[in-house]
Amino acid sequence: MPATRLTQFAWVVVSLLGISLAGCGEKSQADTQKAPSAPVLPVTELASQDTVLHHDYVADIQSVRNVELRARVAGFLEQIYVDEGRPVKKGQPLFRINDAEFRSQVAKAQAAYNNAQAQARVIQLELDRVKMLVEKDIISPSELAVAQSKLKAAQAGIAEAQSLRNTAALNLSYTLVRAPFDGLVDRIPLKAGSLIADGTLLTTVSDPSAVYAYFNVAENEYLEYAKTRQQNKARPGDSEVTLLLADGTPYAYPGKIQTQENEFEENTGSIAFRAQFPNPEKLLKHGATGRVRLTNPIHNVVLVPQKAVFEIQDKNYVFVVDEANKVKMQAFIPQTRLSDYYVVKSGLKPGQKIVYEGVQDLREGTKIQPRFVAMDELMADAR
Repeated sequence: MPATRLTQFAWVVVSLLGISLAGCGEKSQADTQKAPSAPVLPVTELASQDTVLHHDYVADIQSVRNVELRARVAGFLEQIYVDEGRPVKKGQPLFRINDAEFRSQVAKAQAAYNNAQAQARVIQLELDRVKMLVEKDIISPSELAVAQSKLKAAQAGIAEAQSLRNTAALNLSYTLVRAPFDGLVDRIPLKAGSLIADGTLLTTVSDPSAVYAYFNVAENEYLEYAKTRQQNKARPGDSEVTLLLADGTPYAYPGKIQTQENEFEENTGSIAFRAQFPNPEKLLKHGATGRVRLTNPIHNVVLVPQKAVFEIQDKNYVFVVDEANKVKMQAFIPQTRLSDYYVVKSGLKPGQKIVYEGVQDLREGTKIQPRFVAMDELMADAR
């Protein structure tokens, strides 16, 4: 074979070998891309622990005493002794209704009472005279019975006149309206000189020393609260609650649950609670709103971080890591939800390892490189 052809043949062989080697390199690189290294993900171990559940409820705040002051008699509002929003003491005069007519009625009733007493004295003297005549057999005993009946009628007249006198005096006392207790005066809708009727609202007086907070608790949360109290052997008045004001800030003084209703509301399935809060600084006003936070300590429960949970068809799942560092989906049933955790009712147990974060990119059976994070550290970060 000529030298030129040998050279061409050698060049073809070298080229074919280069192509073959390049193909092997591309295949090796593709294989490497198909088999990436296992992802590094944070993993935590579930454990039994104690925690505190809390639920917030919209509360209606009312003064422990809030009384409407209404006129008990009709007449002209003659004088107003206090301004709106001012503090008052028990027994302090607040309003005066013109009492001229009622003083006249008292005088008239007193005169009728005196007249009835005078008539009774005359009849008593007549009865004594009739008794003497009967004893001397001058008149028949039937005259004595008639005289005794007249005396009873006169005594009844005295009782009636006394009742009318007391009523007139009571109506006269109603013309001066006094504060029923220490408190604050609300709005006064009428002005001096107004003609008022029996039952007209004059103002409202509230006792600001303490307030009631009324709130409704769902049946399942009520059962949770009641069972925990039984387990802790709590006594009435032991349950402290926190009040969150309308601006979201916590009220400085804790309250206590005093009572609850005896039946559930049919339409809402809830039961009403009443808590009392001290109000030494008079910050809380009658008719205000807020949220009562009911705390409930629970023991030996399993908590699952919300970041580790995903939902499929309304069911909650986590990825459990086995001994070979492979993940497996596992469903669980939550008892309740806290701010950053689920309280497990069933499906998970202490000692299991779960993927804490990055579950959205995982698939069943994926192998990972776990980076262990203690549950205490997670809870500390959440706080």
